[in-house]
Amino acid sequence: MELICPAGTPASLRTAVDAGADAIYCGFRNETNARNFPGLNFSPEELTEGVQYAHFRGAKVLVAINTFPRAGALELWHKAVDDAVAAGADALILCDIGLMAYAAEHYPGTRLHVSVQAAAANPDAICFYVERFNAKRVVLPRVLSIPEIAAITRASACEVEVFVFGGLCVMAEGRCSLSSYATGLSPNMNGVCSPASHVSYENAGGTVVSRLGDFTINKFGSGEPAAYPTLCKGRFQTEVSTGYIFEDPVSLDAATLLPGLRDAGVTALKIEGRQRSRAYIENVVRSFREALSAMEQGRAVPAGMLLAMSEGQSNTLGAYRKTWR
Repeated sequence: MELICPAGTPASLRTAVDAGADAIYCGFRNETNARNFPGLNFSPEELTEGVQYAHFRGAKVLVAINTFPRAGALELWHKAVDDAVAAGADALILCDIGLMAYAAEHYPGTRLHVSVQAAAANPDAICFYVERFNAKRVVLPRVLSIPEIAAITRASACEVEVFVFGGLCVMAEGRCSLSSYATGLSPNMNGVCSPASHVSYENAGGTVVSRLGDFTINKFGSGEPAAYPTLCKGRFQTEVSTGYIFEDPVSLDAATLLPGLRDAGVTALKIEGRQRSRAYIENVVRSFREALSAMEQGRAVPAGMLLAMSEGQSNTLGAYRKTWR
């Protein structure tokens, strides 16, 4: 199985390649990709250099153009496709049907991957992208169990890529409106969930209060780690309890499930975290490279190696083991 690793900067791309990634995914420095944070992402020139660096060392580069174009602004998304192809990208990761049609028509020799933002989670949806746009791979949403993934691989002639580490989202990918409601900026179109421009922290009598726009997301006691404020990972007070009602600040870590994912027919393993540091990239990539080597050699896959890199220093198997609260 291929190990697909994130890169939010040229330096992170080089780190991922050197740590043993089979492929790196990245995006341009604008709203055409779903990690549109200040200080992240690539210019066309940086992408070209990154592709050359990766190719020289035997790695691939996949370019995520995985937001939905705004009406009247198609040129920005078309240019992203043009620039990615010109840079020598090995594949484009797309979610919008119109943009897939543009890429398939103008660059029929370029490999297309269906982004997780498309939320294609059944054989009928996947076959549509294969038949209409000659898509070669689908990135599955993080809502499926391993038996459900196996059923999809049996029913579809399409490569399957799944997430194995990193942040989780309680929403179906590409369908969230919470951040847009709170800030006016949509993660599905503007490419940013909980934009930094709308985040604030205040000290109120020894308690740290985090806000997103006009909404209080969390309160942290003295010495308690203060997570980045997103609506789905806030603490809420209800008649039943006070706590993380929708989702805990925790990372997916499916390292111990690699044999099952292999047997389910998975082609590629994806690590989340284009907004994360180079230290995160290096540690996670090396850890999963070691886990894959252990599996191939018949050794037990090591567990819990990445707690320090996990959100909230805790991890979960997510929907792979559906044990809902």
